[in-house]
Amino acid sequence: MSLHIVVLHGGWSAEREVSLLSGAGVADALESLGHRVTRIDMGRDVAARLAEAKPDLVFNALHGTPGEDGSIQGLMDLMGLRYTHSGMATSVIAVDKQLTKQVLVPHGIPMPGGRIVKSAELFEGDPLARPYVLKPVNEGSSVGVAIVTAEGNYGNPIGRDVAGPWQDFDELLAEPFIRGRELTTAVLGGRAFGVTELRPKSAFYDYDAKYTEGMTEHLYPAPIPDEIARACEDVALEAHRLLGCKGASRADFRWDDERGVDGLFLLEVNTQPGMTPLSLVPEQARHNGIDYPQLVQMIVDEALQ
Repeated sequence: MSLHIVVLHGGWSAEREVSLLSGAGVADALESLGHRVTRIDMGRDVAARLAEAKPDLVFNALHGTPGEDGSIQGLMDLMGLRYTHSGMATSVIAVDKQLTKQVLVPHGIPMPGGRIVKSAELFEGDPLARPYVLKPVNEGSSVGVAIVTAEGNYGNPIGRDVAGPWQDFDELLAEPFIRGRELTTAVLGGRAFGVTELRPKSAFYDYDAKYTEGMTEHLYPAPIPDEIARACEDVALEAHRLLGCKGASRADFRWDDERGVDGLFLLEVNTQPGMTPLSLVPEQARHNGIDYPQLVQMIVDEALQ
């Protein structure tokens, strides 16, 4: 069945460039499948442009605010438009790392501890024992993440004039640093797609490591014990269900391999995972015999149900 699908991408978040790449890939795939596609780079006139387009469906290829935080979802709900991926309530919760913990941890999902701190507090002293991680509460793609080490890499206390997320955000989430390995699992249609281990060539899987070809080694299936792989898949599926995710999601983990299954922690659930050539959801799907256009069609089909 051929549909008129708007691909909504771009926008003004810190992840704009990634969203443009995701949207271009999705739009090309939809056209190859015979759908009529209207590409919209989201601006402040997005409601008028959506109303003018009158699509059968909107493929939400936005990343970050306001495409992933419930804002655009609420707008499309008010307009009576069908769209891919998670709805407003799920998006509001999942984009906020602290709210996500409040939903998932009571159900036994293992996540790091930590607390919200005022950035100004960091210049007086450490909120947690070093090493610890500082990150914005509601940004993705490792935007604004800092690892504060015992060696005082940002000063001790953190220097007010040293570059870091405290210069861009009034509040940050402080979490204990979990040594070990970076793992990720995609979920779509009630199915987990296995586990990828990410080994950045730099010391940290940051924005550049995620989106620069050759900066990170992707190992699939991850060279980890079966028990850990099963735990990742189980947690990813349960988190997807508890949060009420729709379409594709991606669960990111840290695993302290000296502690066995007790060392596995869910960091976050991405409700708008990347669809770029280097993105993990298309890669895992491909390993499961699902090519990129098929994956895009599966996301469309779930949105139409």
